[in-house]
Amino acid sequence: MKTYRDLIVWQKSMSLVLSIYRETKTFPKEEVFGIISQIQRSAVSIPSNIAEGYGRNHLGDYIRFLQIASGSLYEFQTQLELSYKLNYIDEEKYTEINSLSIEIEKMLSSLISKLKLKKN
Repeated sequence: MKTYRDLIVWQKSMSLVLSIYRETKTFPKEEVFGIISQIQRSAVSIPSNIAEGYGRNHLGDYIRFLQIASGSLYEFQTQLELSYKLNYIDEEKYTEINSLSIEIEKMLSSLISKLKLKKN
């Protein structure tokens, strides 16, 4: 693997970011500094932390940044569910985006576990 861009989890995380940016364009304008800002920032944090951790020269740092990415993903999932419950996003899009987030969650968990084994 030459770069973090080769990681499937990073690629899927980038797709998640693009999806939520497209969807939040339809959210109420009064949410610009509320849920829109929060959900976009948590989404962007996922691939950003994967990339930053990959760029570190220490396995422990990489694992820590992947754990931060996982935390951002959980934050994102919470905000996505809230957006759905507020009727800002329809059921079909919610299901599609949530399914992608669950796939990313599993991939991050697996990667963290494998790296922890390698570390020990």
